[in-house]
Amino acid sequence: MKLRPEQRVIALYDRYTHGELGRRAFFQRLVALVGSVAAANATLGVLSNDYARAAIVAPDDRRIVTEKVTFETPAGPYSALLARPAGEAKRPGVIVIHENRGLNPHIEDVTRRLAVSGFLALGVDLLSPVGGTPPDEDKARELTAALDLAKATEALVAAVSFLAKRPESNGAVGAVGFCWGGGMANRLAVASPDLKAAVAYYGQTLEPDQAADVKAPLLLHYAGLDERINAGVPAFEKALKEAGKDYQLFIYEGANHAFNNDANPARYDRKAAALAWDRTIAFLEQRLGTALPPLH
Repeated sequence: MKLRPEQRVIALYDRYTHGELGRRAFFQRLVALVGSVAAANATLGVLSNDYARAAIVAPDDRRIVTEKVTFETPAGPYSALLARPAGEAKRPGVIVIHENRGLNPHIEDVTRRLAVSGFLALGVDLLSPVGGTPPDEDKARELTAALDLAKATEALVAAVSFLAKRPESNGAVGAVGFCWGGGMANRLAVASPDLKAAVAYYGQTLEPDQAADVKAPLLLHYAGLDERINAGVPAFEKALKEAGKDYQLFIYEGANHAFNNDANPARYDRKAAALAWDRTIAFLEQRLGTALPPLH
């Protein structure tokens, strides 16, 4: 398939943000695509995240209560943002697993959005062992790429237990992950016998021989234009079917990788994001239960 010029730019940016290209090589190729250094700088500004413009739920929103917490893992303490609806009702828990940029303002906002929808949400900072998420996105990507995935998965397993035992929890815990975090949500569905549901947004698929070990129902969202991730989807889905696993899989035609990230206007797809989010909330409610209707 021959990509349109603007789609080639997005595909190039996707390769850069996932470590296939260094910044210098990326910028040189971007200049070649758009015609000049000035145009490349302007394009890079459009491609970069703008967290302020996409904040949906303010940190001081009166509908919710938020706090920074730590929890113990086999590798030591990890930090996280805990968000819940105001009030005393026990809520189902959802672990939020960040992209390869760490627990940044966008993922903190997603954590608060889940709280507004009625969940006890825990946005885990998986960069905790290396000092936490830095403000510089390039540095965050480098740190994420260097993480020991087995240790990160162990930390998420510990997060399941931590969230299930919180006094505000009804004991049922699911997970939702985005991009790199989507792949980690798939890993968590294998590693944790206590996880009740896992949602992966355009996350790296498991190897087909791991499908039989999936313990939690899966909801899988993929972007139609995401050739890099989608290459592994047919074999993964085939293995899930053969293993008799409980899963739902949706492909959003015309959408790019990271289509849910409204901090990134170049890749955000409002229609796909809204549909995927509605499906996510319904899936989590079905698998984890609800205490009260979502707050408005």
